[in-house]
Amino acid sequence: MAARRHLESVWEYPRPPRVESDDREVRVIADDRVLSDTNRSVRVLETSHPPVFYIPRDDIDMTLLRSTGRTTFCEFKGVASYFHLLLPEWSVPEVAWTYPSPSGGYEELEDRLAFYPGKVACVVAGERVRAQEGDFYGGWITSEITGPFKGGLGTRGW
Repeated sequence: MAARRHLESVWEYPRPPRVESDDREVRVIADDRVLSDTNRSVRVLETSHPPVFYIPRDDIDMTLLRSTGRTTFCEFKGVASYFHLLLPEWSVPEVAWTYPSPSGGYEELEDRLAFYPGKVACVVAGERVRAQEGDFYGGWITSEITGPFKGGLGTRGW
């Protein structure tokens, strides 16, 4: 397991966002099924947001995910598309997203997905992630990350 990192304030993260490699174990779990277990993720760091971890498709059980057909646009990363999680017992709508053709400077996000930690269990280096407030951004909050964070009520204009 990689060494514990120092305390990070989201207010020290850059804007526009930065992509950085992260070699810690990252796991995504739904209903006791491991959807992903990797040490090849990248984090996107952006002012006022908890990091978002993007996982290589090759390290995800893609047989359980289906494209929703929905897209959104990020001024930095480009057009995002979304996935539903389909398990035999239940499903989770829009559990993950990707940038299939990311904008310049964000090419590392191609062929990677990010998961909403409020919809599935996300774990970084053995620590269960808390979800960023709100239903849009999908940041991963661990004990090493400090806020306040954008996403909750009254923070839209930050």
